[in-house]
Amino acid sequence: MTTATINVSGERAALFGLLADPLRLRIVELLAAEEMCTCHLIDETGAKQTTVSHHLRILREAGAVTTTEDGKFTWYRLAPHVLDALATSLTELADSAERAGRYRLPCAL
Repeated sequence: MTTATINVSGERAALFGLLADPLRLRIVELLAAEEMCTCHLIDETGAKQTTVSHHLRILREAGAVTTTEDGKFTWYRLAPHVLDALATSLTELADSAERAGRYRLPCAL
C-alpha cells in the first residue's frame, strides 16, 4: 500500500465519518432541503443546543456547511461539493468492485 493510497483512504474515511453519526446525518439531510438556523435544527432533531452546535462545528470545520450571519442568528447551508465527493468515492468503489469480479490473488502455502 502506497502513501498515496493511504492518503486517499484517509480522506475517504474522513468524508464517510461526517455521516457516520446518526444526528450529524440527520442534520445533513435537513440542510440538504433548506437553509436552517440552530434553533430550527434543535426543533427538528430534538437534540440539545450544545449537541447540535458540536455537530455543526464538525461539519463547518470539514467544509460541509457554510454559514451566513443575519442579526443574532447564524444560518447553515449544506455545501454540495462534500456530498459530490462522497458520491464520487462510492461510484469509484462500485466501479472497482465491478471490474474485480471474481479476481483472486493466489494464496501462498
